Amino acid sequence: ASSGAQRTVLPMNDRLKKVCSDLEEKHEAAELQIKQLSIEYRNQLQQKEVEISHLKARQNALQEQLQKVQTAQLGAGVLPAATASASYVPEVRHSSGFEGDDMDFGDIIWSQQEINRLSNEVSRLESEVDHWKQIAVVMQGTNDAEQSEICKLQNVVKELKQNLSQEIDEHQHELSVLQDAHRQKLVELSRRHREELREYEERIEELENRLQQDGVSTDAMDDSKITEQKRKAQSPDGGQVEELRVVKDLEDEIRKLNHQLSSAKAENKNLLKEQEFAKLEKIQIAQDYEKLKSDFDALQRSVAEQDALLEEQKQPQSKTSLPQDVVSLQQALLEAENEIARLSSLNQVKQFLNCFFLFFLTFKELTSAQHKHENILSSNTEDQNSEINQLRQDLERKEHELDESIAERETLIAELEELDKQNQEATQHMITLKEQLSKQHTETDSIIKQLKLDIDCERKKVSELETEKVKAIKELDSQKEKLSHCSYALNDLHITKQQLQDNIKDLQEQLRKAHECNSQSKKEIEELQQRLKEREEELCVSLSKLTEKSNEESNHTCQDLILKDREVEIAKLQNDVSENKRINEDLQKSLSNLRIENGKLMAAIEELKQELSDAISEKKKVHLEKDTLVEALKMEKRQLESELNETEKRLLEQARNYEKTIEDLSKARSMDTSALQLEHERLVKLHQEKDFKLAELKKTIEQMELDHQETKEMLTTSLGGQKQLTDLIKEKEVFIEKYKNQALQAKQELEEYMKVSKKQDVLKQNLEEKDRSLAVMKEENNHLKEEIERLKDQQSRSTPVVEPKTLDIIIELESEVTQLKVIKNNLEEEIKVHKKTIEDQNQATVKLQQSLQEQRKEIDESKLQCQQMNVTHERLFLEKDEEIKNLQKTIEQIKTQLHKERQIIQTDASDLFQETKVQTLNGENGNEKHDLSKAEIERLVKGIKEREMEIKLLNEKNVSLSQQIDQLSKDEVGKLTRIIQEKDLEIQALNARVSSASYRQDVLSLQQQLQAYVLEREQVLAVLSEKTRENSQLKTEYRNIMDMVAAKEAALVRLQEENRRLSNRSENSSQDMSRETIQNLSRIIREKDIEIDALSQKCQTLLTVLQTSSTGADNGAGGVNSNQFEELLQERDKLKQQVKKMEEWKQQVITTVQNMQHESAHLQEELHRLQAQISVESDSTSRLQVDYNGLIQSYEQNEKKLKSFSQELAQVQHSIGQLYSTKDLLLSKLDLVTPSVATAATVSQLSGVQCSPPEALSEESKLLQNELEQLKKKLQEKDSTIRILQENNQRLSDSVATASEIERKSQEGTESEMRQIKEKHDVLQKSLREKDILIKSKSDQLLSVSENLSNKENENELLKQAVTNLKERNLILEMDIRKLKEENEKIVARCREKETEFRALQETNMQFSMMLKEKEFESHSMKEKALAFEKLLKDKEQGKTGELNQLLNEVKSMQEKAVTFQQERDQVMVALKQKQMESSALQSEVQHLHEKEQRLNQELERLRNHLLEMEDSYTREALAAEDREVKLRKKVLILEEKLASSSTAVENASHQASLQVESLQEQLNLVSKQRDETMLQLTISQDQVKQYALSLANLQMVLEQFQQEEKAMYSAELERHQKQSAEWKKKAENLEEKVVSLQESLEEANAALDAASRLTEQLDIKEEQIEELKKEGEVRREMLEDMQNKLMNLMNSTEGKVDKLLMRNLFIGHFHTPKNKRLEVLRLMGSILGLKKEELDQLLSEEQRGVTRWVTGWLGGGAGSKSVPSTPLRPTHQNIFNSSFSELFVKFLETESSPSLPPPKLSVHHMKPLGAEGFNSRVGRRPDANPFLAPRSAAVPLITPASSSGHLLMKPISDALPTFTPLPVSPDASAGAVLKDLLKQ
Repeated sequence: ASSGAQRTVLPMNDRLKKVCSDLEEKHEAAELQIKQLSIEYRNQLQQKEVEISHLKARQNALQEQLQKVQTAQLGAGVLPAATASASYVPEVRHSSGFEGDDMDFGDIIWSQQEINRLSNEVSRLESEVDHWKQIAVVMQGTNDAEQSEICKLQNVVKELKQNLSQEIDEHQHELSVLQDAHRQKLVELSRRHREELREYEERIEELENRLQQDGVSTDAMDDSKITEQKRKAQSPDGGQVEELRVVKDLEDEIRKLNHQLSSAKAENKNLLKEQEFAKLEKIQIAQDYEKLKSDFDALQRSVAEQDALLEEQKQPQSKTSLPQDVVSLQQALLEAENEIARLSSLNQVKQFLNCFFLFFLTFKELTSAQHKHENILSSNTEDQNSEINQLRQDLERKEHELDESIAERETLIAELEELDKQNQEATQHMITLKEQLSKQHTETDSIIKQLKLDIDCERKKVSELETEKVKAIKELDSQKEKLSHCSYALNDLHITKQQLQDNIKDLQEQLRKAHECNSQSKKEIEELQQRLKEREEELCVSLSKLTEKSNEESNHTCQDLILKDREVEIAKLQNDVSENKRINEDLQKSLSNLRIENGKLMAAIEELKQELSDAISEKKKVHLEKDTLVEALKMEKRQLESELNETEKRLLEQARNYEKTIEDLSKARSMDTSALQLEHERLVKLHQEKDFKLAELKKTIEQMELDHQETKEMLTTSLGGQKQLTDLIKEKEVFIEKYKNQALQAKQELEEYMKVSKKQDVLKQNLEEKDRSLAVMKEENNHLKEEIERLKDQQSRSTPVVEPKTLDIIIELESEVTQLKVIKNNLEEEIKVHKKTIEDQNQATVKLQQSLQEQRKEIDESKLQCQQMNVTHERLFLEKDEEIKNLQKTIEQIKTQLHKERQIIQTDASDLFQETKVQTLNGENGNEKHDLSKAEIERLVKGIKEREMEIKLLNEKNVSLSQQIDQLSKDEVGKLTRIIQEKDLEIQALNARVSSASYRQDVLSLQQQLQAYVLEREQVLAVLSEKTRENSQLKTEYRNIMDMVAAKEAALVRLQEENRRLSNRSENSSQDMSRETIQNLSRIIREKDIEIDALSQKCQTLLTVLQTSSTGADNGAGGVNSNQFEELLQERDKLKQQVKKMEEWKQQVITTVQNMQHESAHLQEELHRLQAQISVESDSTSRLQVDYNGLIQSYEQNEKKLKSFSQELAQVQHSIGQLYSTKDLLLSKLDLVTPSVATAATVSQLSGVQCSPPEALSEESKLLQNELEQLKKKLQEKDSTIRILQENNQRLSDSVATASEIERKSQEGTESEMRQIKEKHDVLQKSLREKDILIKSKSDQLLSVSENLSNKENENELLKQAVTNLKERNLILEMDIRKLKEENEKIVARCREKETEFRALQETNMQFSMMLKEKEFESHSMKEKALAFEKLLKDKEQGKTGELNQLLNEVKSMQEKAVTFQQERDQVMVALKQKQMESSALQSEVQHLHEKEQRLNQELERLRNHLLEMEDSYTREALAAEDREVKLRKKVLILEEKLASSSTAVENASHQASLQVESLQEQLNLVSKQRDETMLQLTISQDQVKQYALSLANLQMVLEQFQQEEKAMYSAELERHQKQSAEWKKKAENLEEKVVSLQESLEEANAALDAASRLTEQLDIKEEQIEELKKEGEVRREMLEDMQNKLMNLMNSTEGKVDKLLMRNLFIGHFHTPKNKRLEVLRLMGSILGLKKEELDQLLSEEQRGVTRWVTGWLGGGAGSKSVPSTPLRPTHQNIFNSSFSELFVKFLETESSPSLPPPKLSVHHMKPLGAEGFNSRVGRRPDANPFLAPRSAAVPLITPASSSGHLLMKPISDALPTFTPLPVSPDASAGAVLKDLLKQ
């Protein structure tokens, strides 16, 4: 039973131990966390204390300033009371009290409050300082001012006192807050520990119960044991009984300990109760303090009464003495309050510390006791003896600890008693102080009454300041809100900006439409206005003429009829005019509507522009884009306006023509009416024709716009095509780079294999040496063994007595044998090691070969892909080229059309403009010359542009040719790689064929061959690289030349543009200078021609090179390539000569520029003159602008007037009837009117205004003329604006061109950078892919871990957010509480004031009552006196009446006074009642506030509890998270280790990659050097170009003045250029055709070119190496001769043998052949077996049976050989059954003998004799054959003598080679001939 109990107790005990250990760990973790928190809080406290100290220092400084100000004001007599009072700063150092303990949130809150308070004080003091300064400035020197200042100082003293009281209250409140926080902490800790103690107690009780059960069971067991022992050995044992007693004693002791624990708990509870009592006592003390304060206030009031009496007596004395008394009183007060605060804080702190310490000790004791109990219980079950000892020791320790705890408790009690004593002393001290203060306070009350009035004033000021402060805070908030709004607005702006951009686009489209409509409407309006004018003028003229005619022909009757006809005509004209006016009105209405719409659009555009400008300030990039858009819009607008102006000018000219025609008509009308009618009809017809022309012009303009849009679309499509092409080219470049990298890798691998093979050779040599030495040793060993056996035989034969010599010999021999054995063992071990190494190396080589094969497969696949890509790219290129050509043709056509139309428009415009200018300045001289020179310049520009187009085409062709050449070089590289692969295959075949006997020699020869091939390949690559460098250099030279040409052309274009501008300004210039400029231009054109010729020559030379290469490939001779190379060199020389010519021309240009600079001085004077003219014109333009502004206003008025005119027209028709009556009057005025009209039409507008029509028309006609004049002015102003816009347009186009050039350059730079980045990216991607595979596996594991982590973090974050939210709520509540407290304090202060007032009133009331009593007493006495006087009066009535009257009067006055006193008393009573009502109301308010405070405090406490709970939960979660973190970190470490292992592998790979990168970087450096050199050349050339541009800019000034003469020269040159351009076009087309044919021929002749290029390269570079190669060839020959001899020996040795395979094939072939030709097979068999012809004939002549039997008997055994594989016959072009057996056999042998591998490349020396000997014989047969493509049998014969260069080893021997008797063959004969000879035999 006891063992069962023990089993149950043990796991329970273990579980309890675990629980205890877990709790201890948790406790430690909690302590650590608490320490960390406390450290953080302490740091924060220190920071806050530092801030407090800074603020205190600032406060002191401000107080010093206050002192200085006050001393300056008051002088020596009046001491500042404020300084003494304000100098006190309550220093409550909470940190000193709690240094050992943890900090709480309350501390931080307190420190924050302290900081806020101090900052408030500082701000207040600063405001006071400012106030005092103002007072010092305002008030100086007067006694009244001093008194007012004294009053203010007194107010300040009062305020400081109030502040002091507030500060004390705050400190007390803060202390209470801290105590509450610590209380809450203690409560929580005690609650937790109680719970834990309960759990422990329960467990202890359970354990005790179990122990008791165990004790019972053990007793029973012990009894049974005793009985058993008694039975066995009859001596009883008493030890166990004693042990049981000891156990019982221990249990008793445990019970005692439990009692002691309970008593300790009880004591703890008592202590807690005592603590609570102490707190209650403290609260009572605080209440007592408040009571004392109230008493103190009462004493102050009593003092105030005495002071009032003192003031009446000693007002002058009080001025000096009072402030000093106040200061002393304040100091005493402050000291007292400091002592109180210090004592209270010390008491509280000490109590708290003592309680906490006691509790901590008890907790420690409890925990230690529990641990000990558990230890005792666990040990009890195991060993009873050990438990007893431990229990005794624990008892002693426990007693010791109890003693210590009792001693500590006594010391604590003693400390508490001391604290109580100190508290009592402090209270006594307080009482004494209060008594003293009550005395002093009575004196100060009198001063306080005086200061009350000043306080009110100050309060008002403070309230004002507060309102200002509130306003400032509001302003701050509003600013913050504005800031946030601004940030939102910014985001909105960004969004709106995008919307605006969309709106702008829409508006732009609308604007374009509106502009089009506007332009159409304007044109129509102008036409109608002109018609109106014409009609009106005709009317005027007709009227005047009518009047004249009527006056002249009044006498004649026949003239009346004519008049009637004219009247009818006039009526018709009037009707026409009215109709015109109606149309005009309609048009004007539409115009006004359009203008309104336009105005709206313009307003919208202006708003958008403003918004854009705002957006632009934020982002400059967007601004640039918008600018470009706006500029584009302006460009379009200007173009439209320019077109409008041109049309307006044309209409003006038409108007002038019409005016002239009208004048002619008027003259003719005076002559004949019939002529008039004819002219009128003609004019109408002309008008109609003009209308048609206008319509046609509009159509053409629309077509032009459509064409322009189409060209734009075409351009965009072509650009897209170009981008695709560039992308394709980039992809190709990437492919090429990849293949280069692969080739490099292959090289490196080859080198590695070479090294490995060398090592293998060395190892094999060592092995062979070892084998030899082994064989020698074995032989020696055998000899020794034989000798030993002989010796043994001798010993056995000889007698038993042996000589000593023989024994010695035997011993020596045995020792030698052992040594030899040891050596043999060592050698065998070495052999094994070597064999292992050889096997490992063989395995390695096999693996490497496999990897090589895989790489080759990959390379082949990639090459196939590349070829496919190239084919597709070429197709795409061809298609794109065709598209581009078509587009270019269409663009050229459109350009030519545009140029022609622009020329027509520009010439007209320029003519009009120049005519108008010349009329104003110099007349109509020299216009024609200007026009002609302009036309010629434009033609020249056209020619130059065409020439530029041709140059571009040639450039493109050149680039395409260079690309083809590059492709050829790439093809060559590909072929070289193929050759290398073939070599590798040959090496493999040789390795397979290696035998043990001829291994070394074969290896050496193969190594030499390999080295030779490697050298050859390197040389070939070097040649290729040199060729590519030369090609690139030629390209760069060509590009530089083209850049020069382009720059010059650009300069020319600029010159011509500036010439156009200046030609408008400059009018007269000398002829000699113009001639020189024309010569310079012709020179430039000639040089362009020279350059074009050079380019065409280059193209031709390239074509010839291609043609010659193809022909050379056909011929197969090596000399052709050298000729080509010489031609290329010649071309290079020619180009250099051309470059020299160009440089000479540059020098000539420089000289001409210098000459021009000398001549430029004269031109500058003319420039100054022109500038003066321009200034005059600018003045006139400014005036015109002013007039324009006025006209805009008048135009709006005119629109209104036009409506009235339509009504007035009807009246005009009526007035014409009245005109007949006024004919006589008009005749005199008509003479004045007609010349005025003519002058108005031609000279100016103003004269038309002055010369008015007749009086009868009066107002209407004048108004119409004014309108006409205004319209003309507007037209002129529009012309000027259009010119300005055109100039701006030209400038903008220049800037756009420069910007586009910069963009192109930047794009080129970025493209080059992109390529480099792509290269690096490819290298990095390879390494990244390997890393990704490793990382993916790890990342999957990490993902799961990270997900768990993220979930936990999210939970933590949620908890943190909850905590922060609670903290924020807490802070908000605290802020509310503070506000409420402040309000409460204000109300309390008011209450106090009211109470003081009430008490003062009570005192006054008491005084009045006293006075009343006195007065009543006096009245009493007076009545008695009066009675006495009456008695006397009765006695002495006579003579004493006057005295009585006097007395009566006095009595009356006294009564009146008493009445007044009573009234005053009533008033005072009423006031008292009012005050009582007010005080009751205030008390109710105070109660309400107290209630509020209590509620808020409760809420605060609840929130704090919640916060603490949250913190606890958070700490638990944090601990759990830390555990998880530890686990995760372990996992991470494991993963990191794995990563490290993977990273090492990656680093190795990256190291290899870096080596490759370094090699590539070296190549890059070389390329970059070349590029830098080319860039330097470019910069030099660009500098020269800039110089030329400057010189050309100077020339431009000269060119502007001379472009009037020598037009014929220009035209002739232009025609010549056009012809040349046509010829060039034809040539270009021919060249294109040739290029197409060449591309086809190039594709065919690629293989031939490879061979030819190799020959040329070998001829050029390897001439020096030929001698070395010859030597190597001789060595090879010797080697090969040895090999041939060996082969001959082999052949001789295998002469008599017959190959089974051959015989088997022959046997099978016999049955395959037809029956007719089977005899031939049998003959062949006979010849092979060595039978004679005669014997064969005999055998064949016999019957068929015999032969077959013989054959079957002969080949019976041979047919069954299964080991040899049957080689099937390969099918030929002819049918097998038709051909003879001999032919089939020959073909079979040829196919078997022909090599499967391609032939190895021979050196130049060896190839030449081949070409000389074997080539001539073959020319007749195969003219198209190539020496490199010839069959093996032709190039290398089977057996050659010493003279020939071919060798047997060069031909690869197949595995299944048929061996037969060798026959002597001539060196020139082929293998086929040999076989035929064999057959003949």
